[in-house]
Formats: sequence, structure tokens, C-alpha cells
Amino acid sequence: MNQRVVIDPITRIEGHLRIEVEVDEHNVIQKAWASSTLWRGIEVILKGRTPMDVGLLVQRICGVCTFSHYRCGTEAVENALGVKIPLNAQYLRSLMMTALHYHDHIVHFYHLHALDWVDVVSALSADPAKAAQVAMKYSDKPLAAGEGDLRAVQERVQGFVNKGKLGPFANAYWGNKTYRFSPEQNLIALSHYLKALEVQRVAAEMMAIFGGKQPHPQSVVVGGMTAVRDLINPARLQEWQAKHDIVTDFIERAYKADIIMAADAFGKEASVLGGVNVHNFVCSNEFMGADGQYIFKQGVVLNGDLKQVTDINPDLIAEDVTHSWYKADKPQHPYVGTTIPEYTGFVERDTVYGKLPTVDGDKKYSWVKSPRYNGEPMEVGPLACLLVNYAKGNPLVVTAVDDLLKRTGLPLEALYTTLGRTAARMLQTSIIAKESNNIFNALINNLKSDESLYRKPEIDPSKEYVGHAIIEAPRGMLSHWVRIKGGVVENYQAVVPTTWNAGPMDAQGKIGPFEASLVGLQLEDPTKPLEVLRIIHSFDPCMACSVHMIDYKGQSLGEFRVGPNAC
Repeated sequence: MNQRVVIDPITRIEGHLRIEVEVDEHNVIQKAWASSTLWRGIEVILKGRTPMDVGLLVQRICGVCTFSHYRCGTEAVENALGVKIPLNAQYLRSLMMTALHYHDHIVHFYHLHALDWVDVVSALSADPAKAAQVAMKYSDKPLAAGEGDLRAVQERVQGFVNKGKLGPFANAYWGNKTYRFSPEQNLIALSHYLKALEVQRVAAEMMAIFGGKQPHPQSVVVGGMTAVRDLINPARLQEWQAKHDIVTDFIERAYKADIIMAADAFGKEASVLGGVNVHNFVCSNEFMGADGQYIFKQGVVLNGDLKQVTDINPDLIAEDVTHSWYKADKPQHPYVGTTIPEYTGFVERDTVYGKLPTVDGDKKYSWVKSPRYNGEPMEVGPLACLLVNYAKGNPLVVTAVDDLLKRTGLPLEALYTTLGRTAARMLQTSIIAKESNNIFNALINNLKSDESLYRKPEIDPSKEYVGHAIIEAPRGMLSHWVRIKGGVVENYQAVVPTTWNAGPMDAQGKIGPFEASLVGLQLEDPTKPLEVLRIIHSFDPCMACSVHMIDYKGQSLGEFRVGPNAC
């Protein structure tokens, strides 16, 4: 008899996500449901406001990737008004996006995802001297992995244990049989976990230099940037470069080494050799380089066929709400998208934890919509970005991917796995680290003859404007869509990366990447579903970005009680 497993909330992510799976007598997942249980409402709040405020408001969609929405919303308005910003402003936005990717990817792997791979309890039994030798296998110059460093880390964590104050290490499935690192490998990764706490702060400071602060920077405006004083101050430019060097050193000597170590240890672990069951991928242009070309190119790959890659057609994007808690007669293009709630609640049934409220998978069960590209579910994110660019023959990506596969001995097909998705995030970060210096130098050279950062936009209240922007945020393809009428926002929609990945089943019965990634997975212990967490975390979910909410006039739309009590 099949059993229901409920994980609510999925922790170590931004926002609230609930995952339910149904396992058979062999603990193999037969069905999966992804449900976001909280909602937002920025799009509705924007109606009637001046387009000049859009960026500052939409960055509040999220508390992590604030700059992504800030920039994308601003560029959607610029697209609608036909504004072409100065070259310096384009370079600055690329450098700020660089800082965001560094911060987001480092925090994701080490502080949100690493404990799915690293058994902290095991690290306490490691031999630091032996671990220091093991670290040399994965890097010629390992960072924070000398015998003294590792011994200090071990003593520090043991001190947490002795005091009973385990903090982030308090609740986990330690000892699960799908952990594959040796005690020494666990200790190395644990050292980098702690080091990453320092490095992510430096990445945030990089953003603040040109953004004014982080999170929620303030320097991007419709028409360009307001950071001219930082640009004409050599000390500020040198400060950015110095912080950049600290972060990129960590990427090359710790982050890359840990992914290679994970490939070595987990290369035969069944639970990470699946997890990519939607083989459709889409990504956008990102990081405009010194030659006016983008580091990463936009494109679409269908059915995993890397021999066929096409350009994005924005007209083919639509959102389905058949199994979402909204009303709509058919899939809607974002330009005409609506946000009308229709909550239907939960159904009580037996689970492996006893009777609990569970989602009704035959009806509506999530506040996330279901984006589709020409009717097909798509995965977005670093893996999609790398696969599209590998298919396009982008030399930066081809070299990075081929080098990693050669170093690990894994085939190209290994990219279509949870391990591959996690490795792709590191590779994307490493490529950005190597190429961002070229963008920085291009900015410096351009400043010698041009200090312009801003062009004043014009709005004719008698005209209607329509525009959108599509960028590659750390979690994948992000798009904002705006209609302007009478000089104010008439309609607004944001289609975010986690909406693409976490959306529920559509009207055609097609499931999205989150749900598909879990079907067929065998759990070692359904009451401790570490494998589910590892796969879902590999997408870096951001539920705060992916859902919608309230009436902007303050009227009550309904009262919803969500009260499942599951592990």
C-alpha cells in the first residue's frame, strides 16, 4: 500500500515550500506535489503607481535576490518607454549582477544546500592531519584546509555540541546512508562552510559599493544609474576590485574543490544520479561584456537535445493556474495576466507521521502558478544556462564543462542529474569570476572618455506603453512585464525562476521540474527523506519570489488557515 510523506516546511530556502510524495512498498516515489503555502502581491500593489517607482517596489518581492527584481523591473519600464541607457550604466549593472551571483551561489551551496551532502556529526571523528592531505587531492592550493585550520574547526563545532547549542546543525538527518563523504571530506567541507560565512559578507559589500547598500540597493533608476561619485573615485573602484579578488579566490580554491570532491564521493550514489526529469531548458542573455556580447547567451533546448537550440520567443510564455489557487479560464500571457485568488484548502489523510492535512492533488494545491513555454514545462537555473550555452558552442561554457567532466571522469550525461545541477551552479560562478574582470576593465576604459550614467526618460500620459525585460537571475530566467496607461502602471506581472521550477501540474497533466525531479526516487527511510531535500535544494528554491497575493485597496480577499503539522 502506498504511503504519503509530508515535508512542511522545506527549510533552508527563501519562503515557505511544502513537498508531499507518495511512495510504494519499496519506498519509491510514485507521485509528488510541490505547494507554496504563503503568497505575495507586489504586482497588484503596483497598479496605479508611477513607472519610475517600479524597480524600488519590486525588489521587495524577495529578501535575497533583491537586485534581480530591481534591475529587471527597471529594465521592463525602460523597454516600454524605449529608453537606451549609457554604456557605463550597462557595465555597472553587470558588475552588480556579478556580486549578486557570487553572494547567492556561495550562500546557496554552503549555507542552504551543503548539509544535504555534508554529515557534520561524521566530521567530528575525522583526523585533521589526514583531512589536510585529502584536500590536496582536489586543489593544488586548498583554502582553509591545513591541518591547523581543520583542527580549529573541529574543536569549534565540538564546542557547540558540548554546550548543546547546535544552531544550524541542530536538526538534520545525520547518519543517513545516502551521505557519501568520508569523515575527512566532511571536515574539509565543514571548514569551507564556516569560511563562506566570511566570504559572503565580502560579496555583499561588493554590491553595496555601487548599489548604496545590500540588500535592496538604491542606485538603479529608469534611464541608468546614480553611482557617478563611486565611478570617479579611484579608491572606490580599487575597493571593489580588492573584494572581488577575495571572493574569486574562495570560488577557485574552495567552492570548485568541494564540487570536485562531491563528484568523487557521490558519483555512484543513486539518489543524486537522477533528479532531472524535465529535459526542457531555457535561459536568457546575461552579463554584457567588453565587446558588447553577453557572457551567457539566451536560448531554448527541448527534450535534452543539445544539437537543437532555438532563440526565446517571448510570445510563447504563458501561465496556467489549473492546479494553482487562482481563477483563470485559460493560460495567460504575462501582459494580460491576472491574480485572482481561489483557495480550496487541504484534505486530511493518513501519512507516515499519522493523520495530517494534505494537498488535494486532483484539484488546486499551490499559490505558485505554472509557467509554460509553448505549452511545455521548462527548467531554469544555472544548469539550464550551461546546457543552452554548451549547445550553442559558447567557448567559455564548453571549456569549463569539458574540463570538469575530464577532472571528475563523468560523462556529459552526468549533467542531467542533481549532482550536475549543483555542479552547474559552481561552473557558472567560476565563469563569471574569470570574465567579470574584463567588464570591470571595459568600464574603466570607457570612463576615460565618457562619464555619463543617465538619460532622462519621457512619458506621454496620452500614450499606452508595453514592455518587458528578461534577465538571468542567480536562480534562473526572470522576466517582468508591464503595461503603462495614463502615465501609471495599468498591469504588471513577474514570472520568476522558482515559478518555472516549482509550478504544479497544468491543464494537460504535465508536471513541473520540482515534482518531476522526485518521481522514481527511492528513499532510504521515508520518515527521514534527506534525498528529497537534496534534490529540491539543488534548485535553490525562492518561494517568496514565486507567489502572488492581496487586493491593493486593502479589502479582504478571504481568510486562509494553513495548519499541517508535519516534520
